Amino acid sequence: MTSVNPMSGPVLQQEQPLGRRGPWFAAIWLFFLLDPFLVGWHHRGTVAGVLGMLLTVAFGATYMWLWLQLRADRARLRDEPPVASSLLWLAGLVTLGLLMVVALGQVGTTAAVYVAVATMMLFPFVVGAAIVVGIAALVVVTGELVPGWDRSIGLAFSVCAASLAIFGIRSMLRRNIDLIRAHEENAELLVENERTRFARDLHDILGHSLTVITVKAELAGRLMDADPARAKAEIADLERLSRDALADVRRAVEGYRDLTLPGELARARAALEAAEIQAVLPNTTEEVPTDLRELFAWTVREGVTNVIRHSHARTCRVVISPTGVEVTDDGDGAAGETTGSGLRGLRERAAAAGATVVTRSLSPGFSLSVVRA
Repeated sequence: MTSVNPMSGPVLQQEQPLGRRGPWFAAIWLFFLLDPFLVGWHHRGTVAGVLGMLLTVAFGATYMWLWLQLRADRARLRDEPPVASSLLWLAGLVTLGLLMVVALGQVGTTAAVYVAVATMMLFPFVVGAAIVVGIAALVVVTGELVPGWDRSIGLAFSVCAASLAIFGIRSMLRRNIDLIRAHEENAELLVENERTRFARDLHDILGHSLTVITVKAELAGRLMDADPARAKAEIADLERLSRDALADVRRAVEGYRDLTLPGELARARAALEAAEIQAVLPNTTEEVPTDLRELFAWTVREGVTNVIRHSHARTCRVVISPTGVEVTDDGDGAAGETTGSGLRGLRERAAAAGATVVTRSLSPGFSLSVVRA
């Protein structure tokens, strides 16, 4: 939503009641057209007086119509209308203003201020400034040369001052529009990046699981008649794998509030690549028992985080088995020198699952593993 400066400059801001009443505040500045209208009213018994009143009303209505159109353009983040449209608006206002002068005399030159303001709203600064200077000069010259007219220095000053004020407002609007566009582009990029990341992680989570499930389903089908007992075991394993895959997907869809082993491996690969560390990671996690998957995910997160932060390694390797997970690197051993709460929390989780955390210094590198006997 946009609100409006009373000098007819639209200002972008948040939706609020004042913004909806903006046209009324802009209309207040039509007060200065009251002088030519009253002059026409004073001569209402003449054709010139009646035409003067009608032209003044038409000029004010056209000016407000232009203001509302520009206000709508600002709401659509359009800074400048098309050149042809701008020329038509300017021509219309100039024509009505000149007719006001013809009908009412010098008081009709009040329209010059509004024409100058409209010019600064419609055209780029260089073009608008040139037209405004021409309008101010014309006002001064006609005040000096037309018999019976007074000096118009004050009106010329008003033309320049109002135009300068509108230029400042328009510059602010342009910056606001640029900021809004940049914000929208950043938001779109963030959404696109999140979609890409989620698609990649979902592929990593489901790809290998579905492959193993397919192979085991085919094997169970072939064993159904030849070896019913083994086929039954394969079907039971299929049920476990499908439940684990479903749990991983649910956690991923919930926004990664819980850790999943496939998800942590996917994030570990991306983090290691960003740190320019070669990642050697397992392609499957199906053999890990359900009750150890979250613990192993915490181990991968802690181990890879320490490798990236402290090890100065070139390679990081993760090995997973049904009873354990190990994260090793070929760095300077600094990954084992951390004293934070990460390893302490990992030991607590491992103890709760009946597992043990083992750390070893290598030549070169360091090893972090969690094993359940």
